[in-house]
Amino acid sequence: MGIYLRRNNTIIKDSFISKGDISGTVVNIKAILSDAILLKASSIILAHNHPSGEMKPSSADISITTQIKSAAKLIDVTLLDHVIIGLKSEFYSFADNGIL
Repeated sequence: MGIYLRRNNTIIKDSFISKGDISGTVVNIKAILSDAILLKASSIILAHNHPSGEMKPSSADISITTQIKSAAKLIDVTLLDHVIIGLKSEFYSFADNGIL
């Protein structure tokens, strides 16, 4: 899921980015950033779930987050956070854990 925000952090739009299966999903960085440009978003927050309940980000999670952050910076969009949502209201914030 992508949440697109104005400069004052109010939400412009939230949308599903991709739907995966139990083993993963394909994330289209171009589509995420294209939406940010079209919406004139200043920042974005990404979120996805881990059906297993494991809160630790995978190496793929870290890699795609780093790629999106770098690409967004080129177009003056800030990736504020990437949140992994687990079972029982648990979550992992990349920003809170120093990855962003």
